[in-house]
Amino acid sequence: MRKNTIPLGRILGIPIGLDPSWFLIFVLITWMLASSYFPSEFKSWPAVQYWIVGAATTILFFTSVVLHELGHSILALRYKIPVTSITLYIFGGIARIASEPPSAVAEFFIAIAGPLTSFALAAIFGLLEGVSASVIPLFAMVKYLAYINGVLALFNLIPGFPLDGGRVFRAVVWSITHNLRRATEIAATLGRVVAFLFILYGAWQVLQGNWANGLWIAFIGWFLENAAVGQVQQQRLHDLLAGHTVAQAMSRSCAIAPVDLTLQELTDRHILGEGHRCLMLTRDEEIAGLLTLHQVREVPRDRWRTVTAGDVMTPISKMKRIKPEVGLEDALGEMGINGVNQLPVMNNGHIEGMLSREDIINYLRSLQTLSDM
Repeated sequence: MRKNTIPLGRILGIPIGLDPSWFLIFVLITWMLASSYFPSEFKSWPAVQYWIVGAATTILFFTSVVLHELGHSILALRYKIPVTSITLYIFGGIARIASEPPSAVAEFFIAIAGPLTSFALAAIFGLLEGVSASVIPLFAMVKYLAYINGVLALFNLIPGFPLDGGRVFRAVVWSITHNLRRATEIAATLGRVVAFLFILYGAWQVLQGNWANGLWIAFIGWFLENAAVGQVQQQRLHDLLAGHTVAQAMSRSCAIAPVDLTLQELTDRHILGEGHRCLMLTRDEEIAGLLTLHQVREVPRDRWRTVTAGDVMTPISKMKRIKPEVGLEDALGEMGINGVNQLPVMNNGHIEGMLSREDIINYLRSLQTLSDM
């Protein structure tokens, strides 16, 4: 989960969080419900009741969004694909899945699980309308939630990659062509067409005087266009890294220092003197842990002469590591899952090198240059 994300807890071991942009959409939806939708549907409520019911409805709507993303996540876990987080943000929610599905069938079921979950929620809230009719505020909430979950399901089925409908379309093309990259490019092209239609429709709405809805629709189109391009770039990255291992990209000149060095000594000698950004620390000639530049920076500079490297290192028992024969794409996924920028490369308890995101980027540049020749 990203550093600026506000953690809410875990469901099925998956971290759930709020992006700061979520607060903007929470306020906007609550305002829309309290000032427009509920007053037009349910007249003569006290003003404060509109706001209370509006806020409660918005929270339940985003709870529905989390359940939608859990639908995707449960199927991903069923296919042994790690889910790193679910985050609520200005456009709704996103489940971050660590890797591409292993097959077109897996892609289809993972993609369709979200809209099916939303349809199920729409049906459940629809049934609750009948039993809540005598409690008007509750009836108002379940009526809107039945409607909005149906809209959410239908919107996500639009064949605009990377929306769920676009992923379903990619799964179909993948099953026909047996080529994930080709399927991604076709789905992304269709997704960009859909995105530009959103932008054009939004612009038309603005010209008609409906500027608020128009700008929002155009903004969604802009987001979808960027997301489609990003998915194609991600697929090309996957293709470039395929077949290449950690051993090919890692740095073999791994700096090693004793744990009892002070941070000042370590910085002068290894970080500033030799340009290293992370070091393996040893105690009695055995690997004891890992120290990164980030960990050094977290200690106030006036304490560097008294704090030792061993005081702030990540001990070997908690240290994430990787083997040299692991694929580079898997290594990049491991960095994402564990939230680290480098991994020590170890084999049979011996340090063989260090792999950083910078190493992977430099290796990618070499692969890109060779592929363009």
